[in-house]
Amino acid sequence: MPVATVKICGVKDPATLDAVAEAGAAYVGFVFFPASPRAVSAAVAATLVLRHPGGPMSVGLFVDPSDDAVAAVLDVVPLGALQVHASRARAAALRARFGVPVWHAVGVGGSGDLPTDLVGVDRVLLDHKAPAGAALPGGNASPFEWSVLRGWSAPGPWILAGGLDPGNVVEAIGVTGATVVDVSSGVERVRGEKDAGLIRAFVAAAHGATGVGVGR
Repeated sequence: MPVATVKICGVKDPATLDAVAEAGAAYVGFVFFPASPRAVSAAVAATLVLRHPGGPMSVGLFVDPSDDAVAAVLDVVPLGALQVHASRARAAALRARFGVPVWHAVGVGGSGDLPTDLVGVDRVLLDHKAPAGAALPGGNASPFEWSVLRGWSAPGPWILAGGLDPGNVVEAIGVTGATVVDVSSGVERVRGEKDAGLIRAFVAAAHGATGVGVGR
């Protein structure tokens, strides 16, 4: 029985979205951060989400966005959630302003970074803390040390991200007990370009994994 659902992030073209939907991923992520090689415009994202009505839920990734930037996207793209890379206070403010569920991205470098509550947000997304001076937020294709989750009491729904790929996602789920996993660079043939075969392999592996959890 499947124990993990999957988000494929950084989708920017029709063929990739088709692969995501056909593989059975639950969520598709659109990056609204111009510095990313996976960035997509609101106009393109709006066209893509129409390809599979009732398919993967659309999630918009934002990095320290202004209200106007988020509003401009929501005006044309029917997002089911906002994935926010910013402070908790900023993430909560966006939740209050727009009424759209917010997934707060948290960089994890050690156990002290693990969240203890969900005040103001709906989920937390645990990612590898970006190295100092990194141009992009998030895992930058490397996982954090999953053993830091040992003994952590998750305050609510959470997502495992950072350095996942078809070869390690089964281990990641087994070690952490994650029920939702998020991948981007781990299913790319070159930086910023997704590979349909890797997407299928990742989703199949996650759906077949058995989670036990480090603290369980």
